[in-house]
Amino acid sequence: MRISSRLGQIRSEVKAFVDDRLTLSHIRASMAHALDTVFPPHRFDSAEDAAPEALLGAGLASANWSRVRFLDHDGCDMCARPFEGGLFLGVGAHCNDCTDKPFPFRQARAACVYDEAVSGLILGFKNGDRLDLAPMLTRWLERAGADVIAEADIVMPVPLHPWRLLHRRFNQAAELARPVARRLGRTYLGNALKRTRQTHQRGKGAQARWENVRGAFAIGQRDRKRIKDKRIVLIDDVFTTGATLRACADTLLKAGAASVDVCVLARAILSVSVPK
Repeated sequence: MRISSRLGQIRSEVKAFVDDRLTLSHIRASMAHALDTVFPPHRFDSAEDAAPEALLGAGLASANWSRVRFLDHDGCDMCARPFEGGLFLGVGAHCNDCTDKPFPFRQARAACVYDEAVSGLILGFKNGDRLDLAPMLTRWLERAGADVIAEADIVMPVPLHPWRLLHRRFNQAAELARPVARRLGRTYLGNALKRTRQTHQRGKGAQARWENVRGAFAIGQRDRKRIKDKRIVLIDDVFTTGATLRACADTLLKAGAASVDVCVLARAILSVSVPK
């Protein structure tokens, strides 16, 4: 009896260990640790021949990590722009620009300020085929937008025009939106919103940008049914003047969406001059 009882206890303990440890998440984590052992993590923010340094943030050297100005819902609730002087005016506060001329979307979240500390990373991801940056950048975005995404029904990227997509081979906004939607359990619609004409925003002021993208987006009848009365979160890489996001939100609301919120990787501050 004692042997039988002991064997039954061992069987139960083994089963509990297997149930607890051999889950898909544990297997993935173990494989990731094994890959890190064979192929040690490298720095995303320097040349390969640079001297070894401690890595933080899944690939940033400690010195560069400390230069990233992360945002923590302490700016304008509508456009995510930090208030001057680092002031915190309370939850839900709007800047003067958004008070005078509100955007059609309700709220915006940004992971960080777009400056020299992150411009190289974002441009490399966007224009340099650096898809290896996606896991780190999507975690930044997920942290920043968790509250608005939790309230959403649908997550979708700002679309590229087909010719731009053919040239670039991927839509950087989609590469941000898809994994975030999956991890947070939200419906991902990657092709519902379409850009109907090519638009080039570089070097244009706020009004010129708006005139350039106004009416440049559309959504088909079939997809209108899918977004009707749904709460949508739009994902993009950089919020500059908000013209593109405004045009996208206008299109979605006119097509029947209940509400639109915005999550971006970085918020540009127009007084800070950095490459785009």
